[in-house]
Amino acid sequence: MIGNMENDFLANVLAHIEAHLFEPLTLADLAAVAGLSPYHFSRAFTARLGNSVMDHVRARRLEAAYMRLSGSNPPELIALAFDCGFESQEAFTRAFRRRYGIAPGQFKRSAQPRRIQAMSDTATANVRQLDNVKRGAFTIAGPRAVFDDDNKSGIPSLWPRLIRCLPLPGQASKHTYGVCWAGDLKKGSIHYMAGVEVEGDAMLPDGIARIAIAPQTYAVFRITLDGGNLHEQMQAAMPLIWGELLPKSGLKFVPAPDLEVYPGDFNPQVKGMHVDIYIPVEA
Repeated sequence: MIGNMENDFLANVLAHIEAHLFEPLTLADLAAVAGLSPYHFSRAFTARLGNSVMDHVRARRLEAAYMRLSGSNPPELIALAFDCGFESQEAFTRAFRRRYGIAPGQFKRSAQPRRIQAMSDTATANVRQLDNVKRGAFTIAGPRAVFDDDNKSGIPSLWPRLIRCLPLPGQASKHTYGVCWAGDLKKGSIHYMAGVEVEGDAMLPDGIARIAIAPQTYAVFRITLDGGNLHEQMQAAMPLIWGELLPKSGLKFVPAPDLEVYPGDFNPQVKGMHVDIYIPVEA
């Protein structure tokens, strides 16, 4: 069983961002919410979500601006620009055009604003919340490692190591799991395992470890894939799940491992495949 885990800062920080999205937000302010130094907070945030905290704030403000301009009573552009933290309407227009491929004034004048795919460095995400799930204790086995902002690109390399060893002794199903839990927050690190559920205590191959997951209630979010780059879609989904859907659900995050659950026939190149994200919450 995983014990002595430091409280995960992420849910509180993302909820704070959503609650104060159009108020002044600085790295120092958000680091204080996390209870970390700005340096360590910045590294830890980027290690978890792949983007810097202020990049995340800017992206969320632009998404909120898009929705406000799509409404029945859109605001004046200069007021919206200042709300979003831009120093001028021109700077806001440039950022909006880079993200959505159209100037905000032109978008606002559209009689029937159409949904535009964000033109950013990451893919868009198709995510919906499913019913909560209660799970009893179970065990995951697979290769694991510690990652931070400097080496997080190595996470996908754990999967080929797992696949070469399958099936594992005592393997309970064909589902595979990505298990993530907090590491040393001052170093901005996380633990990640690529694994399968196992039963019993049979000897495992070299380089394969076990972790016991305690009984838990999970909020479940399904990412439906478009057949494109899996990593980009996962990176796009995580800020949406942690920064928008989870806070709006009213559920309280519990500092325990969160799970990526992949079906037994998972193939990321097939459009319509899905990944379920299990986030531990209070029952």
